[in-house]
Amino acid sequence: MTHPNDPTLRSFIGVDPASDFPIQNLPYGVFSAKDGLAPRVGVAIGDHVLDLWQLEQDGRLDVGELGVFAAPMLNPFMALGPKVWARIRARISELLRHDNPELRDDAGLRLRALVPTADVKLHLPIAVAGYTDFYSSKEHATNVGTMFRDKTNPLLPNWLHIPIGYNGRSSTVVVSGTKVRRPRGQLKPPNVEVPSFGPCKRLDFELEMGVVIGQPSPMGEMLTEQQAEEMIFGFVLLNDWSARDIQQWEYVPLGPFQAKAFATSISPWIVTREALQPFRVHGPAQHPTPLPYLRQAAANNYDMVLDVDLRTAQMNEPQNICRTNFKYMYWSSVQQLVHHASSGCAMNVGDLLGSGTISGPDKHERGSLLEISWNGSEPIELPGGEKRTFLEDGDSLVMRGWCQGEGYRIGFGEVEGTIVAAE
Repeated sequence: MTHPNDPTLRSFIGVDPASDFPIQNLPYGVFSAKDGLAPRVGVAIGDHVLDLWQLEQDGRLDVGELGVFAAPMLNPFMALGPKVWARIRARISELLRHDNPELRDDAGLRLRALVPTADVKLHLPIAVAGYTDFYSSKEHATNVGTMFRDKTNPLLPNWLHIPIGYNGRSSTVVVSGTKVRRPRGQLKPPNVEVPSFGPCKRLDFELEMGVVIGQPSPMGEMLTEQQAEEMIFGFVLLNDWSARDIQQWEYVPLGPFQAKAFATSISPWIVTREALQPFRVHGPAQHPTPLPYLRQAAANNYDMVLDVDLRTAQMNEPQNICRTNFKYMYWSSVQQLVHHASSGCAMNVGDLLGSGTISGPDKHERGSLLEISWNGSEPIELPGGEKRTFLEDGDSLVMRGWCQGEGYRIGFGEVEGTIVAAE
């Protein structure tokens, strides 16, 4: 059987070469349509969603456990493990091939199982068991350290030895398109004596990738590099909205709390680890050499372009404010997961790991407004004379990401969020 990643594969459904969703991708999501049925699992192909529940009902897709694709989240499917993930992806690829008449020539099934994307609503694809956010871009950490600590020695002593992270809130992980209310909190600028409570004045985005954990690990046990890799089901775009002024006052001594708890947006499509396999690359050289449990032999980074567009309420067209690449990450997703479990922390199906802000070495590759505006000292110039240092009410942020193949791309769609005023 032809491997689903084969670049020569074609679907009987016409797919634009610039589409994020060719037959080589087949990302999973949860959708509902105008048919009145409950949210269920689908796969993106071109400008359609393939209804896996309909294929299962018709006997064309046997996952081994009835009803998995009727669930309003991917957790039951992910729990079946990597062998099932690979088998089902290969079968979906086979059904969509241009030279396979099985679905192509069954007009009734095609009508039921292929829904135009324009006619569906996309939902949060997983029930998020737990959310952890990391701080793993050396360029980002260096920029922040230069701004706030020591220009000559911006990284804290532990940063080159350990993937730094904190436990976030799964309750406010939301799907793309969900409006984000400006958070309120305690604010204490350096020039005032006592804090006050009110709306955040320095609201920011953070360009990240989210890692979706599809297999559990038991409490008390560590993970090897290979075990950690096999637990990763796939990736989503992730915007970890941040209230910089709330964070500045609260983060000592225990780190971010309310400044990050109000919203984290993810894209609706989960691109599988298997689909990204052709784009794996080695990350930056790590000096000093990590401790033995964190050393990695495989190429665990990905050559993935990441884009951020900003559109204010006054703008007709968005403006690009960042283009960077996931390959720059100093600590890989596999290393983050290995470290997460190293104390004996149990990992669960549906856990979500944020990569941390992804910045590159050049100015246009900075993955947050904190860096782009250099803490407000270098405002962005926008069409119509507008300027931005941080986000204002009515501003909309769109993040996109893709890996470019020969004549096709493996993309994520987008994650969008619009800021609305605090109550």
